[in-house]
This record gives sequence, structure tokens and C-alpha cells, in this order.
Amino acid sequence: MDSKLQYTVNCSFLFTELPMLERPAAAKAAGFDAVEFGWPFPDVVPADSEVDAFVAAVENAGVRLTGLNFAAGDMGAGERGLVSLPARSKDFRSNVEVVVAIGRRLGTRMFNALYGNRSDEYTAAEQDELADVNLAAAAHAAAGAGAVVLVEAMSGAPRYPVRTAADAVAVIERVEIASGARNIRFLADLYHLTVNGDDVGAAIARYGSRIGHVQIADVPGRHEPGTGDLDLEKCLSDLVNVGYRGLVGLEYTPSTSTEESFDWLPREARGHR
Repeated sequence: MDSKLQYTVNCSFLFTELPMLERPAAAKAAGFDAVEFGWPFPDVVPADSEVDAFVAAVENAGVRLTGLNFAAGDMGAGERGLVSLPARSKDFRSNVEVVVAIGRRLGTRMFNALYGNRSDEYTAAEQDELADVNLAAAAHAAAGAGAVVLVEAMSGAPRYPVRTAADAVAVIERVEIASGARNIRFLADLYHLTVNGDDVGAAIARYGSRIGHVQIADVPGRHEPGTGDLDLEKCLSDLVNVGYRGLVGLEYTPSTSTEESFDWLPREARGHR
């Protein structure tokens, strides 16, 4: 893999054999200096003690928290974000305050906002209008912490409307025009894009300047690189060629053990240089 890129471990996917608060230290022991998480709490607004314990786990492990998702609802039940859901808008706004506060404490500079599924109770236009307002509010709050908000295309959720790179960038451009926000970026998850039939090489070439973060998993299976058919080495090389120097998040389900799933990446390439 390209030596110009650096890696961060998504601890909501990896080290799941361990309790959540033990995963940052496990990532450090495996040679990584950076981790990212989905939303690591059961509640949209967790207790202060829960937040303090999470922050301490990251700090004590000696790793950076490079990315954190806003609360996305019950992912196990099929929910995929709160941004465009009128019934959950207050929850999203409350969660933004918590996420940004954690980011300030840990120096986190990327917050991922999952768009939310289409609802039968509202028109697509109504949901999109709300999403624009909520993303603008999240971007404003994130800017105060020197951070960006990410918009991700996703697979595996038929009612999730942001499926391709073009879809995600269209959302970003819409919010920029409406609000003037300039700190919203595209999260290019190469697994999701590939599964959804997007041309990853073309997307990188066209939207490279919009990409704020990259996540990887092989296709099919969503396992570690080398277990499927996706030419991740070429994809990452393409990213470097368009000027991407950000992080690459390892967001996959190990095909064997977590430790063995890192065999594709030499230990000397795992830490930040």
C-alpha cells in the first residue's frame, strides 16, 4: 500500500471481541497510533461519566481519535442516520453538541453524519430540506472545533438515498449554496461505492478535491484487503495521484481474528510517520 497514506483503525468494526473501552489500547498494541469510532454509546446524549470514560480510554491508550460518527439511530435495526429525519431532528441537534465537545477534548477533526433513510411520512424534498439545515448546523458547530463534517455514500440500506459519490457531492454542494458552509467533505468508503456499482476510479478522479476521508474493505465480504476482488492498491494510488494525503480508515470485518486481519499491512506502516 502507498507509503504516503496513513491508517486509522475503526474500533466499531475491529477488536469487537473486546469491550469498547479496551479497543483503543488494543489498536495501539497492534502498532497503530490512530483510531476512529462509529457512535460508541447507546444513547444520543450519554451521561457525562460515559463520555469521560470514553475520553480516558483514548487518552490512556496513547492514540488519536481521528474520527467519530454522530449518532445514527439503531443501526442493527436498519436505521442509517438522523440528519434527514424530522422526528429525530432534535436528537441530532443535541448529539452534535456532545460530538463536538468530545472532539474538542481529543483533538478530533472529522465527524461523520449519516444522512438517514427515506421515510414514508415525508416527501424526499422535505427530508432533503431538513438535511440541509441540520448539516449546516453541524458544520457550523464543527468549524468552531476546527473540524469537518463528512457525508458518506452507503450500501446495504435500500432506503438510504446517498449511494454514489455524485449523490454525496450533490448534498455537499446543496448545503454549501444554501448556507455558505465550507467544511463539509465527502467520505469515500471504497467498499460502499463498489458494492453500489459506482466507478471508484472515475469518482476519485472527478471528486478528489472533495474527499475528506477514505475508508476501505475488500469486496465482496467486507473483509480485510486481499480477501476479495477490489484492487485497493490501485484505488489508493489513484487517491495519492489526485493529491489525497488524508487518513485511510480500516473499516472491515476480519475474516479470521483481528490481529491476523492486519497481516496485509506491515507493522512499520501502521503508525504515523
